Amino acid sequence: MDVDEILTGLYSEQGRQHPYPWYAALHGHGPVSTVPTRAEHRTITTVAVGYDLVSQVLRDPQWYKQAPPGWQEQEILRTFNSSMMFVNPPDHTRMRAVFAKTFTPRRLGALEPVIVRVVDTLLDRMAEAGADGTETDFVADFAYPVPALVMAEFIGLPEADLSWYRQRVDWIDEFLDVAGKTPQRLALANQAAEELRAYYRDLIAHRRARPGEDLISGLVEAVDAGDVALTEDELISNLIVLFNASFVTTVYMFSNGLPLLLAHPDVVAALPGDDALARGCVDEVLRLASPVHFLARAAPRDTDLGGVPVRRDENVLLMIAGANRDPARFPDPDRFDPRRVGPPSLAFGVGPHFCLGAAVSRLEGRLALPRLLARFPRLTVTRTPTYSGSLFLRGIDKLFVSTGG
Repeated sequence: MDVDEILTGLYSEQGRQHPYPWYAALHGHGPVSTVPTRAEHRTITTVAVGYDLVSQVLRDPQWYKQAPPGWQEQEILRTFNSSMMFVNPPDHTRMRAVFAKTFTPRRLGALEPVIVRVVDTLLDRMAEAGADGTETDFVADFAYPVPALVMAEFIGLPEADLSWYRQRVDWIDEFLDVAGKTPQRLALANQAAEELRAYYRDLIAHRRARPGEDLISGLVEAVDAGDVALTEDELISNLIVLFNASFVTTVYMFSNGLPLLLAHPDVVAALPGDDALARGCVDEVLRLASPVHFLARAAPRDTDLGGVPVRRDENVLLMIAGANRDPARFPDPDRFDPRRVGPPSLAFGVGPHFCLGAAVSRLEGRLALPRLLARFPRLTVTRTPTYSGSLFLRGIDKLFVSTGG
């Protein structure tokens, strides 16, 4: 198959459900390939799947994120383009410096008892719900509420608002998919951005009147005191994007990872009490089942990328999930091996835009998975998993399990 045929297969319904054979086919063409113009991404001219090339582009701050045409006219795009995840230096550097101060080792240490408390509460509920053999939805009962409750406490969102919030997150994530740029999905994403901006404005006003110990209270105090180079509108945009990015990827880390773990009973048996194995399992789940499958960067000048010419301002599609299965860097790349020695996965990116919430996500996985499998050593999947259908953020949305009584 040529590259065009491979991409056609990858973007099909079948490809979205099981994209990895298509990434393997791309590897057969080398680490980087020229692609024809496609309706899904009119500005993409090149696709990179090799680990070293993808890492090289992500690490180079001169390769930049290109704003879509007409972004000023859409609320969701205005929100994206006033947040650190979607802007370039120097604005990216300025915004990231503000938030980086909050993701300190001290704050991470303070999150550990929060994560343990949340996890144990949810495990108690799962045990009660499954005591008579009734199956439960692992995503709804565990994979979603763990990061949602942890991030809500960290950021300062009321738990009662999370159900309302999740619907808006879903509308935004559906728009972000490669096939998500339909008028209906754009309208819902705009609605979500508008409603979330109003929500955060009210929450910020409340924190000004009654500050707490959460992230929002600290940031509002710093903004009002002029201690940080961040406007209130930028603060809101970054909170919207930060919460989306930090918890959706963790939901999929859990839901994508559980079937991988359960397919290896020796790992399940050894995981409780083995912190090094827990870290390895989290890393290997993120490599094999990356929640984020691709990113894009634009060339700062006419250049040569792995022997393929890329002209200035042309975009390269960086296949994160494919790079994480590059046989040149990961021998037997489709095999689950939590003791694998090799380069780190690119699941959270690398370089200037490396995900700020990566440490929180990894901490949640390292603490939660051993507790889950220690509590339910006979945990089994009872139905075929239901995937999101998105290729950008790919994960299991429904995963029915039996706790084993």
